[in-house]
Amino acid sequence: MTHESSRRSAFRFAAFLLILWLAAQGKAQTLPDLGPPVRTDQVKSGSLLIATDRPGVFLPAPALETDVVIRVTGIVARATVRQRFANTAGDCVEGVYVFPLPESAAVDRMRLTIGERVIEAEIRERLEAKRVYEQAKSEGKKASLLEQERPNIFTASVASIGPNEEVEIEIEYQETVRYDEGKFHLRFPMVVAPRYIPGGAAVEGSPGMGWAANTDQVADAARITPAVMRPGETRANPMRLRVELEAGVKLRRLASTTHALQAAPIGDVSYAVTVAEEALAADRDFELNWEPDLGDRPKPAVFAENLDGQVYAILVVLPPDGAAVPGARLPRETIFVIDTSGSMYGPSIDQARRSLVFALDRLHPEDRFNIIEFNHVMRRLYGESRRALSETVGEAKDWVGRLQANGGTEMLPALRAALEGAAQGSEVRQVVFVTDGGVGNEEELFRYIHDHLGRSRLFTVGIGSAPNSHFMTKAAEFGRGTFTYVGSPGEVDEKMGGLFRKLESPVLTDVRVEWDDPAVEAWPEKIPDLYAGEPLLVAARLSSSAGSVRVSGERAGARWNERVPVRLSSDQRGVDRLWARRKIAALMDRMTGGANRDSVKCEVVDVALRHHLVSSFTSLVAVDLTPTLARGAVCAARAVPVHLPAGWDHGHVFGEMPQTATPARLFLLLAAALAALAVILHRPGSGGAS
Repeated sequence: MTHESSRRSAFRFAAFLLILWLAAQGKAQTLPDLGPPVRTDQVKSGSLLIATDRPGVFLPAPALETDVVIRVTGIVARATVRQRFANTAGDCVEGVYVFPLPESAAVDRMRLTIGERVIEAEIRERLEAKRVYEQAKSEGKKASLLEQERPNIFTASVASIGPNEEVEIEIEYQETVRYDEGKFHLRFPMVVAPRYIPGGAAVEGSPGMGWAANTDQVADAARITPAVMRPGETRANPMRLRVELEAGVKLRRLASTTHALQAAPIGDVSYAVTVAEEALAADRDFELNWEPDLGDRPKPAVFAENLDGQVYAILVVLPPDGAAVPGARLPRETIFVIDTSGSMYGPSIDQARRSLVFALDRLHPEDRFNIIEFNHVMRRLYGESRRALSETVGEAKDWVGRLQANGGTEMLPALRAALEGAAQGSEVRQVVFVTDGGVGNEEELFRYIHDHLGRSRLFTVGIGSAPNSHFMTKAAEFGRGTFTYVGSPGEVDEKMGGLFRKLESPVLTDVRVEWDDPAVEAWPEKIPDLYAGEPLLVAARLSSSAGSVRVSGERAGARWNERVPVRLSSDQRGVDRLWARRKIAALMDRMTGGANRDSVKCEVVDVALRHHLVSSFTSLVAVDLTPTLARGAVCAARAVPVHLPAGWDHGHVFGEMPQTATPARLFLLLAAALAALAVILHRPGSGGAS
């Protein structure tokens, strides 16, 4: 075959693939008009799914109802999440539900309830738990399995649900309540938002029922992309939520920025809080805020409990008040990064634009700044940072006002651009990253921040009704900055004002925590810088409750310190699990820094098994010993779909497959064909460059 005929054949083949791919695009766009059954490559439309005996073909999913009760005592929250799976089909099913929990949740308990029978789950290594579950399923036994996909994404599987039968699983977790800017913040995520899945090639990876294929950058994409309900879908996963708050002090204010509340006092310092809607649509995160009436800022405190001869403690202390230790304002370089991908379309991009305009107004003429926007491409406002003169700031505001949301979420190029030049200069260098965090390649991004932060500090601003809080908090942690959540346009001024107070106030640096107990094991190992209004929180395991802990740091050239006594608290339980959860998080962070995975896994498994915690390497599994189905009965696996987050636009998230999520396999084939074409065109003698 001549070079010319080879080129013609390659062109025809590429064109044929392009036509097929465009046809697939059109089919995906019109999928809401299609009825069941549907193929797995059509799942992106948000169909309700059930696996059939035909590979890759699905039918409708089971019903799900969720009840949440959160009990808050002081700074510790204990939550119970009940999920009821109802099978209205005429055959047995396996229910599979991907759902969120707080990124800091220490998940330690699961119960499986079938009628009057209650089975407590056991903690096992993840692969062993999966084997036990699959074995029970094959024997016709009811079983449940709880697996962690990310610190804030979990998968619950319930096997062998008979026709017209209902099964309930009950999950419990514990976490500390966040304190910031004089308020406590309790957050409960309700929806796993669609995530952009980068990657140039499909891989086997971890099997799952999600709409995305596993890729070389996100090997578990199929497990973190649950089907999304399409526009107009009448079926919902109703949720009920109640908070029992024992604040310990009188409150100045109790409110939610996300939901209408019904709050009733119980005595002087306790409250019963419910959401006004009897049954919520799980399409946005819930946040409850309360402001204690202290008259002064909270004092340092240690909350401790004695468990089997070991003392577990949580240290909470605020840095010195900014007004108490004034410091000179230093010139700074601020790089603003704004996400303009399809998931930011609608209210989110409006909030993001308003947040940037607010931030630009806070700059001083001696400051330098630049703006980077990104979706599937990255674009800078200026080639390099410029002084914040009035005409330059005005030009920047006009540029921000014209930004539109569309396309994918290629975050890494924007991070690279933002951190360029971080090794030089003497200015305070701050990166403000405004995004919903809707990505699946978190670990790759964390590694880049860890390796290239330099003298920069990274501050993340979460936008929208359901931001990826795991990415936002951990990116800020690796970036030695803070995370700010802006949930609605009405919060922009307050939340961005709080962020800029942190940016403008000198931080408490060189922070040290020194315990009297020489046998102490405390996490985190490396204490971060502290910013105005944010507390230091350290979890420790001690040999006794005797002694105290000293906290010190450098601020405005002066050394600051406070000493806090360690005292056992009668009303604190489960502090050991909070300590263990923080240790596991610190161990996992070591992998980001290059530590050996097998070594870290051994340590994580040891801690998780000792404290009965779900982790990346351990799962909870419960099995009913009495078979209820015939041995070998095959039950269809039904994936329960999730809502699209409130304010998101389905067409802008799923409308353009290659730009908003993992490319379809046909698109990957097209890319391979075009690569082959390039090789042919560049062969010597083919007419192309040699």
